[in-house]
Amino acid sequence: MEINFVKPALPGSGTVVLVIFESQGLGELGQTLDRAAGGQLTRAMTAAEFTGKSDDMLMIQAPAWFDRVLLVGFGPLDKAKPTIAEAAGGRIYALLGAVKATSATVVLDMPKDAPAGLNLAADLAVGALLRSYRFDKYRTVQKPGQKPTLVELTIATLHPNAARSSFGRAKAVADAVFFTRDLVSEPANMLYPESFAERVRERLTALGVTVEILGESKLAKLGMGALLGVGQGSERETQLVVMSYNGAPKVKNKRPIAFVGKGVTFDTGGISLKPGAGMEDMKWDMAGAGAVAGLIAALAGRKAKVNAVGVIALVENMPDGKAQRPGDIVKSMSGQTIEVLNTDAEGRLALADALWYTVDRFKPQAMIDLATLTGAVIIALGSEFAGMFANDDVLAEQLLAAGTESGEKLWRLPMADAYDKQIDTDAADMKNISDGRGAGSAIGAVFLKRFVKDTRWAHLDIAGVAWAKKDTATVPKGATAFGVRLLDRFVADVFEH
Repeated sequence: MEINFVKPALPGSGTVVLVIFESQGLGELGQTLDRAAGGQLTRAMTAAEFTGKSDDMLMIQAPAWFDRVLLVGFGPLDKAKPTIAEAAGGRIYALLGAVKATSATVVLDMPKDAPAGLNLAADLAVGALLRSYRFDKYRTVQKPGQKPTLVELTIATLHPNAARSSFGRAKAVADAVFFTRDLVSEPANMLYPESFAERVRERLTALGVTVEILGESKLAKLGMGALLGVGQGSERETQLVVMSYNGAPKVKNKRPIAFVGKGVTFDTGGISLKPGAGMEDMKWDMAGAGAVAGLIAALAGRKAKVNAVGVIALVENMPDGKAQRPGDIVKSMSGQTIEVLNTDAEGRLALADALWYTVDRFKPQAMIDLATLTGAVIIALGSEFAGMFANDDVLAEQLLAAGTESGEKLWRLPMADAYDKQIDTDAADMKNISDGRGAGSAIGAVFLKRFVKDTRWAHLDIAGVAWAKKDTATVPKGATAFGVRLLDRFVADVFEH
Protein backbone atom coordinates (compact mmCIF):
# COMPACT_ATOMS: atom_id res chain seq x y z
CA MET A 1 0.00 0.00 0.00
CA GLU A 2 1.31 3.42 -1.02
CA ILE A 3 0.85 6.24 1.50
CA ASN A 4 1.05 9.92 0.50
CA PHE A 5 0.71 13.23 2.36
CA VAL A 6 -0.80 16.35 0.82
CA LYS A 7 -2.09 19.77 1.84
CA PRO A 8 -5.73 19.85 3.05
CA ALA A 9 -8.08 19.55 0.08
CA LEU A 10 -11.03 17.45 -0.98
CA PRO A 11 -10.29 14.99 -3.78
CA GLY A 12 -12.15 15.08 -7.03
CA SER A 13 -13.85 11.70 -6.66
CA GLY A 14 -13.74 8.31 -4.97
CA THR A 15 -13.75 7.69 -1.22
CA VAL A 16 -13.02 10.31 1.41
CA VAL A 17 -12.53 9.77 5.14
CA LEU A 18 -13.23 12.63 7.54
CA VAL A 19 -11.54 12.33 10.94
CA ILE A 20 -13.70 14.10 13.53
CA PHE A 21 -12.74 14.99 17.09
CA GLU A 22 -15.32 14.45 19.80
CA SER A 23 -17.86 17.26 20.12
CA GLN A 24 -15.96 19.34 17.54
CA GLY A 25 -18.24 18.65 14.60
CA LEU A 26 -17.17 18.89 10.99
CA GLY A 27 -14.03 20.86 10.17
CA GLU A 28 -13.78 23.41 7.37
CA LEU A 29 -13.39 20.84 4.59
CA GLY A 30 -16.13 18.69 6.07
CA GLN A 31 -18.47 21.67 6.15
CA THR A 32 -17.62 22.44 2.52
CA LEU A 33 -18.50 18.88 1.54
CA ASP A 34 -21.67 18.96 3.64
CA ARG A 35 -22.87 22.10 1.87
CA ALA A 36 -22.18 20.52 -1.51
CA ALA A 37 -24.17 17.47 -0.43
CA GLY A 38 -27.13 19.55 0.71
CA GLY A 39 -26.56 18.87 4.41
CA GLN A 40 -26.51 15.10 3.97
CA LEU A 41 -23.56 14.65 6.36
CA THR A 42 -25.04 16.61 9.27
CA ARG A 43 -28.39 14.88 8.89
CA ALA A 44 -26.70 11.47 8.95
CA MET A 45 -24.61 12.45 11.99
CA THR A 46 -27.68 13.61 13.87
CA ALA A 47 -29.67 10.51 13.02
CA ALA A 48 -26.83 8.19 14.04
CA GLU A 49 -25.95 10.27 17.13
CA PHE A 50 -22.41 10.53 15.82
CA THR A 51 -20.35 12.83 18.06
CA GLY A 52 -16.78 11.83 17.24
CA LYS A 53 -16.11 9.39 20.07
CA SER A 54 -13.18 7.08 19.44
CA ASP A 55 -15.45 4.16 18.53
CA ASP A 56 -17.82 6.21 16.33
CA MET A 57 -17.91 5.26 12.64
CA LEU A 58 -20.44 6.26 10.03
CA MET A 59 -20.58 5.42 6.32
CA ILE A 60 -22.50 7.76 4.00
CA GLN A 61 -23.11 6.55 0.48
CA ALA A 62 -22.84 8.80 -2.59
CA PRO A 63 -22.81 12.31 -1.09
CA ALA A 64 -22.05 15.10 -3.55
CA TRP A 65 -19.47 13.84 -6.08
CA PHE A 66 -18.05 11.00 -3.93
CA ASP A 67 -18.69 7.29 -4.00
CA ARG A 68 -18.82 7.31 -0.22
CA VAL A 69 -17.76 9.32 2.81
CA LEU A 70 -16.55 7.60 5.94
CA LEU A 71 -16.74 9.55 9.20
CA VAL A 72 -14.33 8.28 11.88
CA GLY A 73 -14.39 9.48 15.47
CA PHE A 74 -11.06 10.32 17.04
CA GLY A 75 -12.10 11.04 20.61
CA PRO A 76 -11.43 14.18 22.67
CA LEU A 77 -8.97 16.67 21.23
CA ASP A 78 -7.27 17.18 24.59
CA LYS A 79 -6.46 13.47 24.78
CA ALA A 80 -5.03 13.20 21.28
CA LYS A 81 -1.78 11.22 21.19
CA PRO A 82 0.10 8.93 18.80
CA THR A 83 -1.39 5.63 20.00
CA ILE A 84 -4.92 6.97 19.52
CA ALA A 85 -4.05 8.20 16.03
CA GLU A 86 -2.54 4.82 15.18
CA ALA A 87 -5.69 3.06 16.35
CA ALA A 88 -7.78 5.39 14.20
CA GLY A 89 -5.56 4.64 11.21
CA GLY A 90 -5.96 0.92 11.77
CA ARG A 91 -9.74 1.20 11.98
CA ILE A 92 -9.81 3.30 8.82
CA TYR A 93 -7.81 0.68 6.92
CA ALA A 94 -10.12 -2.10 8.08
CA LEU A 95 -13.27 -0.16 7.12
CA LEU A 96 -11.91 0.75 3.71
CA GLY A 97 -11.06 -2.88 3.15
CA ALA A 98 -14.58 -3.93 4.12
CA VAL A 99 -16.09 -1.73 1.40
CA LYS A 100 -13.44 -2.82 -1.15
CA ALA A 101 -12.08 0.68 -1.72
CA THR A 102 -8.98 0.76 -3.91
CA SER A 103 -7.90 4.25 -2.88
CA ALA A 104 -9.03 6.88 -0.42
CA THR A 105 -8.19 10.31 0.94
CA VAL A 106 -8.17 10.81 4.68
CA VAL A 107 -8.84 14.41 5.72
CA LEU A 108 -7.34 15.13 9.11
CA ASP A 109 -9.36 18.32 9.45
CA MET A 110 -7.78 19.79 12.59
CA PRO A 111 -9.98 22.07 14.72
CA LYS A 112 -8.98 25.72 14.98
CA ASP A 113 -8.24 25.31 18.70
CA ALA A 114 -5.88 22.36 18.17
CA PRO A 115 -2.59 22.69 20.08
CA ALA A 116 0.24 24.18 18.02
CA GLY A 117 2.50 21.51 16.62
CA LEU A 118 -0.06 18.72 17.00
CA ASN A 119 0.55 16.60 13.89
CA LEU A 120 -1.09 13.20 13.99
CA ALA A 121 -1.01 12.42 10.28
CA ALA A 122 2.12 10.25 10.38
CA ASP A 123 0.81 8.30 13.38
CA LEU A 124 -2.48 7.70 11.60
CA ALA A 125 -0.56 6.45 8.56
CA VAL A 126 1.53 4.12 10.73
CA GLY A 127 -1.62 2.61 12.20
CA ALA A 128 -3.06 1.96 8.76
CA LEU A 129 0.20 0.41 7.59
CA LEU A 130 0.47 -1.87 10.63
CA ARG A 131 -3.09 -3.07 10.13
CA SER A 132 -2.42 -3.84 6.45
CA TYR A 133 -0.11 -6.76 7.29
CA ARG A 134 -1.02 -10.15 5.82
CA PHE A 135 0.70 -13.52 5.95
CA ASP A 136 -0.71 -15.44 3.02
CA LYS A 137 2.35 -16.69 1.17
CA TYR A 138 1.19 -20.31 1.36
CA ARG A 139 -2.34 -19.68 0.07
CA THR A 140 -2.52 -20.74 -3.56
CA VAL A 141 -6.22 -20.03 -4.04
CA GLN A 142 -8.09 -16.97 -2.76
CA LYS A 143 -11.56 -15.75 -3.62
CA PRO A 144 -11.71 -12.17 -4.93
CA GLY A 145 -13.36 -11.01 -1.71
CA GLN A 146 -10.46 -12.35 0.35
CA LYS A 147 -7.82 -10.22 -1.32
CA PRO A 148 -6.97 -6.72 -0.06
CA THR A 149 -8.08 -3.98 -2.42
CA LEU A 150 -6.67 -0.78 -0.92
CA VAL A 151 -3.50 0.14 -2.77
CA GLU A 152 -3.26 3.89 -2.13
CA LEU A 153 -3.99 6.02 0.92
CA THR A 154 -3.62 9.81 0.78
CA ILE A 155 -3.63 11.82 3.98
CA ALA A 156 -4.49 15.50 3.84
CA THR A 157 -2.80 17.46 6.62
CA LEU A 158 -1.64 21.00 7.36
CA HIS A 159 1.97 19.81 7.63
CA PRO A 160 2.57 17.23 4.88
CA ASN A 161 6.35 17.63 4.80
CA ALA A 162 6.69 17.07 8.55
CA ALA A 163 4.34 14.10 8.34
CA ARG A 164 6.29 12.64 5.43
CA SER A 165 9.57 12.92 7.34
CA SER A 166 8.14 11.43 10.53
CA PHE A 167 6.49 8.60 8.62
CA GLY A 168 9.76 7.77 6.87
CA ARG A 169 11.40 7.05 10.21
CA ALA A 170 8.39 5.16 11.53
CA LYS A 171 8.15 3.04 8.38
CA ALA A 172 11.59 1.55 9.08
CA VAL A 173 10.21 0.32 12.38
CA ALA A 174 7.00 -0.92 10.74
CA ASP A 175 9.06 -2.86 8.20
CA ALA A 176 10.90 -4.48 11.11
CA VAL A 177 7.57 -5.33 12.74
CA PHE A 178 6.56 -7.06 9.52
CA PHE A 179 9.86 -8.96 9.49
CA THR A 180 9.13 -10.24 12.99
CA ARG A 181 5.52 -11.09 12.15
CA ASP A 182 6.75 -13.06 9.13
CA LEU A 183 9.20 -15.02 11.26
CA VAL A 184 6.66 -15.80 13.97
CA SER A 185 4.00 -16.80 11.42
CA GLU A 186 6.15 -19.33 9.59
CA PRO A 187 5.43 -23.03 10.14
CA ALA A 188 8.12 -25.03 11.89
CA ASN A 189 8.93 -27.12 8.80
CA MET A 190 9.97 -23.87 7.09
CA LEU A 191 11.46 -21.99 10.02
CA TYR A 192 13.85 -24.02 12.16
CA PRO A 193 17.11 -22.96 13.82
CA GLU A 194 19.32 -23.02 10.73
CA SER A 195 16.80 -21.34 8.40
CA PHE A 196 15.91 -18.77 11.07
CA ALA A 197 19.60 -17.91 11.45
CA GLU A 198 20.05 -17.53 7.70
CA ARG A 199 17.02 -15.27 7.36
CA VAL A 200 18.41 -13.05 10.09
CA ARG A 201 21.82 -12.99 8.45
CA GLU A 202 20.35 -12.06 5.06
CA ARG A 203 18.08 -9.30 6.38
CA LEU A 204 20.40 -7.69 8.91
CA THR A 205 23.65 -7.87 6.97
CA ALA A 206 21.96 -5.80 4.27
CA LEU A 207 21.28 -3.17 6.96
CA GLY A 208 24.91 -3.02 8.04
CA VAL A 209 24.59 -5.25 11.11
CA THR A 210 27.34 -7.75 11.89
CA VAL A 211 25.79 -11.21 12.25
CA GLU A 212 27.57 -14.22 13.76
CA ILE A 213 26.05 -17.71 13.76
CA LEU A 214 27.41 -20.19 16.29
CA GLY A 215 26.72 -23.86 15.59
CA GLU A 216 26.69 -26.80 17.98
CA SER A 217 30.43 -27.47 17.90
CA LYS A 218 31.15 -23.88 18.95
CA LEU A 219 28.40 -23.98 21.59
CA ALA A 220 29.87 -27.17 23.01
CA LYS A 221 33.30 -25.55 23.27
CA LEU A 222 31.71 -22.65 25.13
CA GLY A 223 30.13 -25.08 27.56
CA MET A 224 26.50 -24.32 26.74
CA GLY A 225 25.13 -27.57 28.13
CA ALA A 226 21.78 -26.07 29.09
CA LEU A 227 21.00 -24.82 25.57
CA LEU A 228 22.35 -27.91 23.84
CA GLY A 229 20.38 -30.18 26.16
CA VAL A 230 17.12 -28.70 24.92
CA GLY A 231 17.91 -29.50 21.29
CA GLN A 232 19.55 -32.92 21.61
CA GLY A 233 16.33 -34.72 20.69
CA SER A 234 15.95 -32.80 17.43
CA GLU A 235 17.46 -33.49 14.02
CA ARG A 236 17.81 -29.72 13.60
CA GLU A 237 21.07 -28.18 14.75
CA THR A 238 20.88 -25.69 17.60
CA GLN A 239 22.16 -22.20 16.78
CA LEU A 240 23.10 -19.06 18.66
CA VAL A 241 22.90 -15.88 16.60
CA VAL A 242 24.69 -12.68 17.62
CA MET A 243 23.69 -9.39 15.97
CA SER A 244 25.92 -6.37 16.61
CA TYR A 245 24.77 -2.90 15.62
CA ASN A 246 27.13 0.02 16.23
CA GLY A 247 25.16 3.16 15.55
CA ALA A 248 27.09 5.34 18.03
CA PRO A 249 30.77 4.43 17.64
CA LYS A 250 31.99 7.73 19.10
CA VAL A 251 30.04 7.73 22.36
CA LYS A 252 32.10 7.72 25.54
CA ASN A 253 30.50 4.57 26.93
CA LYS A 254 30.63 2.12 24.03
CA ARG A 255 29.18 -0.78 26.03
CA PRO A 256 26.01 -1.83 24.22
CA ILE A 257 22.48 -2.26 25.37
CA ALA A 258 21.73 -5.98 24.99
CA PHE A 259 18.59 -7.84 23.99
CA VAL A 260 18.26 -11.62 24.33
CA GLY A 261 15.49 -13.75 22.84
CA LYS A 262 14.14 -17.24 23.36
CA GLY A 263 13.90 -18.96 19.98
CA VAL A 264 12.32 -22.39 20.40
CA THR A 265 11.23 -22.86 16.80
CA PHE A 266 8.89 -25.68 17.80
CA ASP A 267 8.12 -26.90 21.28
CA THR A 268 6.60 -30.33 21.71
CA GLY A 269 7.54 -30.26 25.38
CA GLY A 270 10.14 -32.96 24.75
CA ILE A 271 9.79 -36.10 26.83
CA SER A 272 7.40 -34.09 29.07
CA LEU A 273 5.13 -34.06 26.03
CA LYS A 274 2.48 -31.38 25.68
CA PRO A 275 -1.16 -32.32 24.99
CA GLY A 276 -1.89 -32.64 21.29
CA ALA A 277 -4.70 -30.09 21.24
CA GLY A 278 -3.24 -26.69 20.42
CA MET A 279 0.32 -27.91 19.97
CA GLU A 280 0.36 -26.32 16.52
CA ASP A 281 0.60 -22.96 18.28
CA MET A 282 4.06 -23.89 19.47
CA LYS A 283 5.49 -22.77 16.14
CA TRP A 284 5.53 -19.30 17.71
CA ASP A 285 7.48 -20.27 20.81
CA MET A 286 10.31 -18.34 19.10
CA ALA A 287 8.47 -15.00 19.28
CA GLY A 288 11.01 -13.57 21.72
CA ALA A 289 13.86 -14.25 19.31
CA GLY A 290 11.76 -12.90 16.46
CA ALA A 291 11.19 -9.67 18.36
CA VAL A 292 14.91 -9.26 19.09
CA ALA A 293 15.77 -9.78 15.41
CA GLY A 294 13.08 -7.29 14.44
CA LEU A 295 14.28 -4.76 16.99
CA ILE A 296 17.85 -4.82 15.69
CA ALA A 297 16.44 -4.44 12.17
CA ALA A 298 14.40 -1.44 13.34
CA LEU A 299 17.39 0.24 14.98
CA ALA A 300 19.57 -0.29 11.93
CA GLY A 301 16.78 0.64 9.53
CA ARG A 302 16.21 4.03 11.13
CA LYS A 303 19.94 4.50 11.85
CA ALA A 304 19.48 4.79 15.60
CA LYS A 305 22.37 6.44 17.39
CA VAL A 306 23.01 3.61 19.82
CA ASN A 307 25.23 0.57 20.21
CA ALA A 308 23.11 -2.53 20.57
CA VAL A 309 23.57 -6.26 20.50
CA GLY A 310 20.95 -8.94 19.98
CA VAL A 311 21.51 -12.57 20.98
CA ILE A 312 18.97 -15.26 20.13
CA ALA A 313 19.08 -18.91 21.14
CA LEU A 314 17.48 -21.01 18.39
CA VAL A 315 16.54 -24.60 19.21
CA GLU A 316 13.85 -27.19 18.55
CA ASN A 317 12.47 -29.20 21.49
CA MET A 318 11.57 -32.70 20.29
CA PRO A 319 11.05 -36.14 21.89
CA ASP A 320 13.54 -38.69 20.60
CA GLY A 321 15.78 -41.49 21.79
CA LYS A 322 18.50 -38.88 22.28
CA ALA A 323 16.26 -36.29 24.00
CA GLN A 324 17.03 -35.22 27.55
CA ARG A 325 14.92 -36.88 30.21
CA PRO A 326 13.23 -35.57 33.35
CA GLY A 327 15.83 -35.95 36.07
CA ASP A 328 18.83 -35.28 33.84
CA ILE A 329 21.42 -32.82 35.12
CA VAL A 330 23.08 -30.40 32.70
CA LYS A 331 25.94 -27.98 33.19
CA SER A 332 25.39 -24.45 31.96
CA MET A 333 28.00 -22.12 30.48
CA SER A 334 28.14 -20.35 33.85
CA GLY A 335 29.32 -23.57 35.49
CA GLN A 336 26.09 -23.88 37.46
CA THR A 337 24.33 -27.22 37.21
CA ILE A 338 20.61 -27.65 36.56
CA GLU A 339 18.37 -30.60 37.35
CA VAL A 340 15.85 -30.82 34.53
CA LEU A 341 12.65 -31.97 36.22
CA ASN A 342 10.41 -30.98 33.32
CA THR A 343 11.68 -30.87 29.74
CA ASP A 344 8.79 -28.56 28.84
CA ALA A 345 10.36 -25.81 30.96
CA GLU A 346 13.00 -25.55 28.25
CA GLY A 347 12.98 -21.85 27.41
CA ARG A 348 14.71 -20.91 30.65
CA LEU A 349 17.44 -23.48 29.91
CA ALA A 350 18.11 -21.95 26.50
CA LEU A 351 18.06 -18.43 27.92
CA ALA A 352 20.37 -19.33 30.81
CA ASP A 353 23.29 -19.88 28.46
CA ALA A 354 22.34 -17.02 26.14
CA LEU A 355 22.14 -14.54 29.02
CA TRP A 356 25.43 -15.65 30.53
CA TYR A 357 27.15 -15.49 27.15
CA THR A 358 25.85 -11.98 26.55
CA VAL A 359 26.96 -10.70 29.95
CA ASP A 360 30.33 -12.43 29.78
CA ARG A 361 31.20 -11.25 26.26
CA PHE A 362 29.60 -7.82 25.94
CA LYS A 363 29.29 -6.54 29.54
CA PRO A 364 26.21 -4.53 28.51
CA GLN A 365 24.96 -1.36 30.16
CA ALA A 366 21.61 -3.08 30.53
CA MET A 367 20.04 -6.28 29.24
CA ILE A 368 16.44 -7.16 28.40
CA ASP A 369 15.27 -10.62 27.45
CA LEU A 370 12.01 -11.54 25.75
CA ALA A 371 10.46 -14.98 25.93
CA THR A 372 7.19 -16.82 25.59
CA LEU A 373 8.25 -18.38 28.86
CA THR A 374 5.18 -19.41 30.85
CA GLY A 375 1.51 -20.15 30.46
CA ALA A 376 1.15 -18.79 33.98
CA VAL A 377 1.59 -15.22 32.75
CA ILE A 378 -1.46 -15.68 30.52
CA ILE A 379 -3.50 -16.72 33.55
CA ALA A 380 -2.27 -13.63 35.40
CA LEU A 381 -2.45 -10.96 32.70
CA GLY A 382 -4.33 -12.39 29.72
CA SER A 383 -3.50 -10.81 26.38
CA GLU A 384 -3.49 -7.18 27.55
CA PHE A 385 -0.06 -6.91 29.20
CA ALA A 386 3.28 -8.69 29.07
CA GLY A 387 4.72 -9.62 32.43
CA MET A 388 7.89 -7.77 33.42
CA PHE A 389 10.43 -8.73 36.05
CA ALA A 390 13.44 -6.53 36.77
CA ASN A 391 16.35 -6.28 39.18
CA ASP A 392 16.57 -2.49 38.74
CA ASP A 393 13.75 -0.06 39.55
CA VAL A 394 14.92 2.67 37.17
CA LEU A 395 15.11 0.24 34.26
CA ALA A 396 11.66 -1.07 35.13
CA GLU A 397 10.16 2.43 35.13
CA GLN A 398 11.80 3.24 31.81
CA LEU A 399 10.34 0.12 30.24
CA LEU A 400 6.90 0.77 31.70
CA ALA A 401 6.95 4.28 30.23
CA ALA A 402 8.02 2.97 26.81
CA GLY A 403 5.20 0.44 26.96
CA THR A 404 2.65 3.18 27.58
CA GLU A 405 4.03 5.34 24.77
CA SER A 406 4.19 2.50 22.24
CA GLY A 407 0.93 0.81 23.19
CA GLU A 408 2.76 -2.45 24.00
CA LYS A 409 1.96 -2.49 27.69
CA LEU A 410 3.88 -4.10 30.54
CA TRP A 411 2.94 -5.00 34.10
CA ARG A 412 5.67 -5.44 36.68
CA LEU A 413 5.55 -8.65 38.72
CA PRO A 414 7.63 -9.55 41.77
CA MET A 415 10.85 -11.51 42.16
CA ALA A 416 11.30 -12.42 45.82
CA ASP A 417 13.82 -14.54 47.70
CA ALA A 418 10.97 -16.86 48.63
CA TYR A 419 10.55 -17.74 44.96
CA ASP A 420 14.29 -18.18 44.45
CA LYS A 421 14.47 -20.72 47.29
CA GLN A 422 11.87 -22.85 45.53
CA ILE A 423 14.31 -23.80 42.77
CA ASP A 424 17.01 -25.08 45.12
CA THR A 425 17.51 -28.84 44.90
CA ASP A 426 19.66 -31.49 46.57
CA ALA A 427 20.95 -33.02 43.32
CA ALA A 428 22.31 -29.89 41.59
CA ASP A 429 22.72 -26.13 41.98
CA MET A 430 19.10 -25.60 40.95
CA LYS A 431 16.12 -27.24 39.29
CA ASN A 432 14.21 -25.83 36.36
CA ILE A 433 10.77 -25.85 38.01
CA SER A 434 9.44 -25.63 41.55
CA ASP A 435 7.51 -28.36 43.33
CA GLY A 436 4.15 -26.58 43.09
CA ARG A 437 2.06 -24.87 40.44
CA GLY A 438 1.94 -21.42 42.02
CA ALA A 439 3.82 -18.31 40.80
CA GLY A 440 5.03 -20.06 37.67
CA SER A 441 6.11 -16.85 35.93
CA ALA A 442 8.05 -15.64 38.98
CA ILE A 443 9.77 -19.02 39.27
CA GLY A 444 10.93 -18.71 35.67
CA ALA A 445 12.17 -15.19 36.32
CA VAL A 446 14.21 -16.02 39.44
CA PHE A 447 15.75 -18.93 37.54
CA LEU A 448 16.95 -16.53 34.83
CA LYS A 449 18.17 -14.05 37.42
CA ARG A 450 20.86 -16.54 38.43
CA PHE A 451 22.52 -16.04 35.03
CA VAL A 452 22.77 -12.25 34.75
CA LYS A 453 25.41 -11.50 37.42
CA ASP A 454 25.04 -7.86 38.54
CA THR A 455 23.90 -6.57 35.14
CA ARG A 456 20.88 -4.26 35.08
CA TRP A 457 18.32 -6.65 33.65
CA ALA A 458 14.65 -7.07 32.84
CA HIS A 459 12.78 -10.16 31.73
CA LEU A 460 9.65 -9.78 29.59
CA ASP A 461 7.35 -12.80 29.56
CA ILE A 462 5.38 -12.29 26.33
CA ALA A 463 3.50 -15.60 26.19
CA GLY A 464 0.11 -13.87 26.36
CA VAL A 465 0.80 -11.13 23.82
CA ALA A 466 2.90 -12.75 21.09
CA TRP A 467 -0.10 -14.04 19.13
CA ALA A 468 -3.48 -12.35 18.66
CA LYS A 469 -6.56 -14.53 18.43
CA LYS A 470 -8.59 -11.71 16.92
CA ASP A 471 -7.99 -8.46 15.07
CA THR A 472 -7.19 -5.34 17.02
CA ALA A 473 -6.85 -1.80 15.70
CA THR A 474 -3.27 -2.11 14.44
CA VAL A 475 -2.65 -5.86 14.73
CA PRO A 476 -4.41 -8.35 12.46
CA LYS A 477 -5.14 -11.77 13.89
CA GLY A 478 -1.89 -13.74 14.19
CA ALA A 479 1.66 -12.76 15.06
CA THR A 480 1.86 -9.41 16.85
CA ALA A 481 5.63 -8.71 16.90
CA PHE A 482 5.15 -7.51 20.47
CA GLY A 483 8.35 -6.01 21.78
CA VAL A 484 9.74 -4.45 18.61
CA ARG A 485 8.01 -1.09 18.97
CA LEU A 486 8.20 -1.16 22.76
CA LEU A 487 11.97 -1.60 22.82
CA ASP A 488 12.56 0.74 19.91
CA ARG A 489 10.77 3.42 21.95
CA PHE A 490 12.78 2.45 25.04
CA VAL A 491 16.06 2.84 23.14
CA ALA A 492 15.00 6.16 21.61
CA ASP A 493 13.87 7.63 24.93
CA VAL A 494 16.64 6.34 27.18
CA PHE A 495 19.76 5.80 25.10
CA GLU A 496 19.43 8.21 22.19
CA HIS A 497 18.30 11.30 24.14
